[in-house]
Amino acid sequence: MIIVGSSVVAGKLIVKSFPVFLASELRFLVAIIILVPLLIKVEGIPSIHKKDYIFLFLQALSGVFLFNIFMLYGLTKTTAIEGGIITSTIPAVTGVLSFLILKEKVTTNVVIGILLAVLGMVIINVYGVLSNIGSGSSSLFGNLLIFGAVISEALFIIFGKFVAQRVSPLAISTIVSFFGAILFLPFALYEGCQFKFEEVSIAEWGLVLYFGLVVTVIAFILLHQGVSKVSASTTGVLTSFLPLSSVFFSMFILGEEIFFLHNIGFGFILIAIFFLFKQKVY
Repeated sequence: MIIVGSSVVAGKLIVKSFPVFLASELRFLVAIIILVPLLIKVEGIPSIHKKDYIFLFLQALSGVFLFNIFMLYGLTKTTAIEGGIITSTIPAVTGVLSFLILKEKVTTNVVIGILLAVLGMVIINVYGVLSNIGSGSSSLFGNLLIFGAVISEALFIIFGKFVAQRVSPLAISTIVSFFGAILFLPFALYEGCQFKFEEVSIAEWGLVLYFGLVVTVIAFILLHQGVSKVSASTTGVLTSFLPLSSVFFSMFILGEEIFFLHNIGFGFILIAIFFLFKQKVY
């Protein structure tokens, strides 16, 4: 989640250089170039049930295709700090969907953890919200797109629970990335025909490499490894680190300021995580 949070800031930068679909296609091409040989060397060609391929495709559709479209287009209409605000609802959305889809038992501990995590994220970002409203830079449409990314990320986690016990994290990451590359391909080809690749700097290509190697390969493997060991609702609470990470990187990379309220919010998040794991809800 810390890595995914950094992608909010990296996404804000990459959409200044690349169109959304082309940037996403390049990201997943980098990922599958790394993942496919790694999977074959480590595990060989996996034997996966047809039903599991359906869930893997749904993961790619929600957490790869729709998430990237909503997030990257949203970041062209709103600020990175506001993106962090909206992503603070991921724990609540994941918890609700876990109850509705997976029929997971929502204990008092889970509810308290979700509320504390969401409260912490709201506090962390409240100054940014007020500042943006005061300057008239807030974008309702952009924020709605970011919330679409939140729902997509929550569904990505939920669908992952259906296959996490039967398919390895490396295989899931590889197949989901492959599906993602296929979904983006026709739109990326259209954008690529009109794009001036010769004008892209080394630093901008570095962002593509970061998205492909770190945000996709490493983060995907970590996420699927974790989802196989904890409940979806607990995973949802741990997504609180996503907006926290985005705020942190916004400060150091985009030059946005961190205020006292952000520290208070961070305290609430730590309490939420400690409370959940102390009570062993996973």
